[in-house]
Amino acid sequence: MKPFVIKNEEQYDTALAYVEQLMDAEPGSPEEAELDVWATLIQLYEDKVHPIPLPDPIEAIKFRMEQSGLKQKDLVPYLGTASRVSEVLSGKRALSLSMMRRLHKGLGIPASSLLGEDDAALPDTAIDIEWGRFPVVEMRKRGWIEFPGSAQCVREHAEDIMRRFSEPFEEDVALPMCARQHVRDGKEMDPYALCAWKIRVMHLATEQEVSPYAPGTVTLDFMREVARLSYFEDGVMLAREYLAKSGIHLLAEKHLPKTYLDGAALIMPDERPLIALTLRYDRLDNFWFTLAHELAHVALHLEGGAEAFFDDLEAGGTSPMERDADRLASDALIPESAWQGARLDCHSTAAQIRALSAELRISPAIVAGRIRHEADDHRILWQLLGKNQVRRVLAT
Repeated sequence: MKPFVIKNEEQYDTALAYVEQLMDAEPGSPEEAELDVWATLIQLYEDKVHPIPLPDPIEAIKFRMEQSGLKQKDLVPYLGTASRVSEVLSGKRALSLSMMRRLHKGLGIPASSLLGEDDAALPDTAIDIEWGRFPVVEMRKRGWIEFPGSAQCVREHAEDIMRRFSEPFEEDVALPMCARQHVRDGKEMDPYALCAWKIRVMHLATEQEVSPYAPGTVTLDFMREVARLSYFEDGVMLAREYLAKSGIHLLAEKHLPKTYLDGAALIMPDERPLIALTLRYDRLDNFWFTLAHELAHVALHLEGGAEAFFDDLEAGGTSPMERDADRLASDALIPESAWQGARLDCHSTAAQIRALSAELRISPAIVAGRIRHEADDHRILWQLLGKNQVRRVLAT
């Protein structure tokens, strides 16, 4: 019978019956060669229509245990503890990537069997990333991730969790030891908490609709237009809308412990700038200065090749880039000539502050905030700062 590509069950049955007639072929005979051809055609059809399912990871482990004469205690070096071995084999605990790597390397169990996917490979170990340092328990508490089990179980699966969490973004953007980023002088920030927060705000940004961004958009005049929106009662909302129409993301997300963060500026993979604020001080003066500072980074640095800036604005900011951003932000909010001419200080009255804000058409909170900063006295002018007027807007 002439060989043909098998396309249905009837042809498959015919091929099987014909192969049975060739099973006794003499070695080296034409019949043996024909048998090889038919066996290949049958195998191709079976792989396509009747694939053999991969074994369940636990069944794959049990099979290797039986094959090698291993007992549960022999799996402790690969899974951690006797109780953990019992939980894994009973299906009460999922395998982590680190467990899979040890089982694959130590017992030779195929990665595809452990992962449950054809031709799957275990991801390479990033030797410079300490996965256990990511704040995955806090991330779950905040609803950033979903993962069942105890806090200890979540920590054990930190690598799995963070790989999935950062999957939409390139590693050189998302992961802490790869990203090229700048952190303002001050308290030392935890790079793993900072990384988790960064990926979180990038996720949130992908949910926003903003216009395409044109490089060179953010200038001193642009920043002053944004500052003038502060004069209106709904200035925060107007700023977010104005920036979105200019191709810039603006959002808020509470900072993680050990980050001491007020805001950040970074470039998304689609080349749109992202400004993310933590609002650790929910006040208008802090909002407008932080926003201006991050816009200054967009104008001065992000379009020049830097990838991200993280700012604790209580810190001194001794680096040239931070000093430049501070100066541009201050000048955008209150032009230096206007500030010098007004001669306001810690003894100025609320009426004098409001008069300058009306003249410049900006929020009095901006003027009061600058006075407090230059006087280094954060006990004054509380009534003008616009407390609790930002988070309720940016959280919507």
